[in-house]
This record gives sequence, structure tokens and C-alpha cells, in this order.
Amino acid sequence: MASHRLIGWIYWDPTAIDAYTRLGVENGFGYYIASRGAPLAAAGHQSVAAAFYSIHPGFVQISLEMAAAVTTFEQITRIRNEAVGIGVRATAPDICDALADMGERLWEVVDSLPSSGRVLFAAHRQWHRSEDPLVTAWLALNCIREYRGDTHFGILLSENLSGTQAGLLHDAHLNYPGDWIPRSRGADDAALELALADLEQRGLAAGGVVNQAGLDLRERIEVRTNELTEIAWRALGEELTRQFVELIEPVGSRFMDRIDATAGPNWMPAARDRRVN
Repeated sequence: MASHRLIGWIYWDPTAIDAYTRLGVENGFGYYIASRGAPLAAAGHQSVAAAFYSIHPGFVQISLEMAAAVTTFEQITRIRNEAVGIGVRATAPDICDALADMGERLWEVVDSLPSSGRVLFAAHRQWHRSEDPLVTAWLALNCIREYRGDTHFGILLSENLSGTQAGLLHDAHLNYPGDWIPRSRGADDAALELALADLEQRGLAAGGVVNQAGLDLRERIEVRTNELTEIAWRALGEELTRQFVELIEPVGSRFMDRIDATAGPNWMPAARDRRVN
């Protein structure tokens, strides 16, 4: 979670979105999709939607088409990387030198990870890196995050869970309000009704609400994701992993505060603690 907080804030960063808007995309529409999907965009919107798993394909399509009409995905990556350097230095100046020093070792870890079945991770790994040592380290961490995301999606697929169902289970797991997560990713009333009906038939929900069996499944998915992605941190080694956590964990709340201030307290649920009822 510590590394996720260091990464995910960029998708709601005003500096990045303003720069994206200046590339010609009206109101910075679809910045999340275009910036995160940039390394895979050449494969087409259907491929990007498949890799994102739970985001509505129609939103992915229009986001990529609007971006491609006025700029390039290389340019989008450039302004994203510039915003990363600005944002990390402004938010956590106390970690910058030490994090930059870890960049080379982090990339060695990234380059050692198996890519089979992990398309978004592989696309980011082969995409443009940076001459800025701090941004280079951040990009390596982003690859590790995408490795975890691809792994998580593979587990969801093995459980025959749709993107909408994954959102419903995550909502319940975090004690989020209602169906916030799937709706934030484009699910409408019809999609939610269909997803819940199937969950109820499988004993994972009752009365339109995810039940304890559903919560237990979501917990097993989280545990299995952790088990399968430990490989990155084992490759980094115990000493360096401990140093990394001790460096990054204390500043995570600062990056979450950036999201809260600019987008609201629900965005980036994967980096949120469970809420108490």
C-alpha cells in the first residue's frame, strides 16, 4: 500500500491534468485512461479496456480517441513524468534523494519479473524511461504496481468475476458507500443489477448486498494477490525492502491528502484503509 500511495496520486494531480489539457484535450478529459494506458494504446482501445479489467470499455475508447486526435501518447507520457518530478519533490522532499538512489536497483527487480499474462506491466516496462533519477525510480515502482494489478485481475478472472462484480466486492471490503466503486468505473443500473443477481445466485450476496461469503472471497483474493506479488520484494531483498518501507510509509498520507483535496476522499480505493462502520 505504501508504494501504491506514492504512485496513484498522479492520476488526479492538477499539474498533470492542466498540462494534459494544454495538449488539446478539452477539460483534460480521460487523463487517467490516456496516461496509464499510453504504453498499450497502439494496440487499440479494446486491448487497453481488457487490460484495465473493470473500467467501462466505452470510457476507455472515447478517452483514447480524444487523446489521439490532438496529441501523441509519447507527449502524454512526457507531461506525466514532468508532473511526477514536480509533485514528489513538492509533497515529500525528504524522500527524494534516497528514492532516486534506489532507482537502478528497483529497475533490476522490474526487469527480473516474469511478464507472462501481465500485459499492462509488460507494456510499462518497455515504455519510455526518464533521465531524472527520481522519476526513474518512480517509474520502476509504477511497473511493480502494474505487476500487482495484472496479477490481481488474473485472480479475479479465475474466480469468474466481472469488472462490476469486482467493484461491488471491493466496495464491501472497504466499507465504501453503496456501489460507489463500480459506478465510478462506468457501471450503470443495468450492469449493477445483473452483477448482483449473479453474486446472489452464487451465494456471495443477499438482498442486493454483498454478504459474509462475498467478503470472505474478497479477502482470499487479497491474500492470494499478496502471495503472488511478493516476488518483487523478495527480489529486492529484505534489507532494501525494509529501507524502502521505512522511507515511503511515513509520507503516504501526504499523497492521499493530495487526492482528497483535488478529487475527493473515495478515489484510488486500492490505496485506502478499510473504513469502520
